[in-house]
Amino acid sequence: MIARLRGTPVARRVDGLVIDVNGVGYLVAATPSALRRADAKGEVALEIHTHVREDTLQLYGFAEAAERELFEQLLSVSGIGPKVALAIVSGSSPAELRRAIVLEDTARFEAIPGIGKKTAQRVVLELKEKVASAADVPEVRGTDSHLVARDALVELGYTLGDAERALVGVDLELPAEERVRVALKKAA
Repeated sequence: MIARLRGTPVARRVDGLVIDVNGVGYLVAATPSALRRADAKGEVALEIHTHVREDTLQLYGFAEAAERELFEQLLSVSGIGPKVALAIVSGSSPAELRRAIVLEDTARFEAIPGIGKKTAQRVVLELKEKVASAADVPEVRGTDSHLVARDALVELGYTLGDAERALVGVDLELPAEERVRVALKKAA
């Protein structure tokens, strides 16, 4: 199994990134953070998940081990394949996704293309204990204000995904109204 690649990005394709490692080009389907890392410098090191089926061998690349670990946990959920798992991990940071699982925030997952209500519920149900028992579970402080702020942005016309992205990095200690103001200011 290939678990890590270090090499030079040589091409971007619709289906991924080609990394040259000592003269061998590996095609890697990668998260946006891994693609940004590849754009930023000449040599890149990516965490890799090797997905093997009887008819294909596919590499998935991640900027950090936490992304890969969450991807692998998502693969254990019935009905989640590597493409959907990559879409989930690509949408938000691993800490934010783990927080959504712990809080049973299925709406967060339903906003991702390819995930319906039942699949979102399965993700939360099947991963909640695994994520809650992990040492790196993000704190859930500010949870109520986050959900209230997100819902307020949705009422203002944002999609659920856009509202979540607008709230990334906003101080969790702020009240909901202030979080909305900061998110709107950041988006403008």
